[in-house]
Amino acid sequence: MIITEIKKIQNCSKVILLMGPTASGKTDLAMLLSRILPIEIISVDSALIYRYMDIGTAKPSLQNLSEVPHRLINIKDPAECYSVVEFCQDALQAMEEIINKGKIPLLVGGAMFYFHALLSGGFPRLPSCKPEVRLYIAKKAKKIGWDMMYKKLERIDKFSADRIHPNDTQRISRALEIFFISGKTLTELNKFFLKINLLKKYQVYKFVIMPFDKIVLHKYIERRFYKMLSLGFEKEVRFLFSRGDLYQNMPSIRCVGYRQMWLYLLGKIQYNEMIFQGICATKKLAKRQITWLRKWKDVHYLNSDNIFLSCEKILKVINENR
Repeated sequence: MIITEIKKIQNCSKVILLMGPTASGKTDLAMLLSRILPIEIISVDSALIYRYMDIGTAKPSLQNLSEVPHRLINIKDPAECYSVVEFCQDALQAMEEIINKGKIPLLVGGAMFYFHALLSGGFPRLPSCKPEVRLYIAKKAKKIGWDMMYKKLERIDKFSADRIHPNDTQRISRALEIFFISGKTLTELNKFFLKINLLKKYQVYKFVIMPFDKIVLHKYIERRFYKMLSLGFEKEVRFLFSRGDLYQNMPSIRCVGYRQMWLYLLGKIQYNEMIFQGICATKKLAKRQITWLRKWKDVHYLNSDNIFLSCEKILKVINENR
């Protein structure tokens, strides 16, 4: 039973981070917290930023978004790019606006690189993505092949090429794009890191929600993928496919689930194989997210099997550290 009498939690520049792997119940817990605490939600998700990508990203429902608006959702078209530097700028601005309203920012999501950037810095000042440059690279790769594009990268930036697998077309594309835009290699730009905790001035509470049993998480992932299909995931991707200005190496289409459905629509894999690959890719994503999470200290763990107990624990931690 959830706490019925809660001490009044003053803001005092508090910031709550709610992290966790995909399908771990972050949205449900965030919605529950919104009914109890004076919070506003900031999405920390590299897929939810895209418009028209609702089902495959498990985006909060229109009803949830109308009840509790989420910032940094639906801010980009799938043809556009969004860098980690842009995210940090947008998130910090949103936090200040929320705090100035006397409320508490609640950052929710599974984009661990975004959380890492806020907490630890350690990312270079890279140029923003340019869709026209990415399109040029994609067309060139289609014409001469990614093997030749990789060799081009080796000539331009041998150090970066040695760190990128020849089959990792996304990273090859980004490394070439950076050079074409800035005239400098990724290796050169990586020398100038920002290593600073961007949340240093706030009182930060870090929570991680996930099932304590990996098998349970995998069942959640499988169940959710089939639910997405029943809700019309294929129709959603067919709409994107029909636009004609999107291609499979764009960050939006490389999102888990969309990549596999795109291959199915291209006729490269069968429907059942799409389902199998989509579920496997989601499980691998969850594994990577958990690996990130285990590196961080001062984190409070929550069991997603009972979001009411998780909510109580969050309130208890915040109250004890007022």
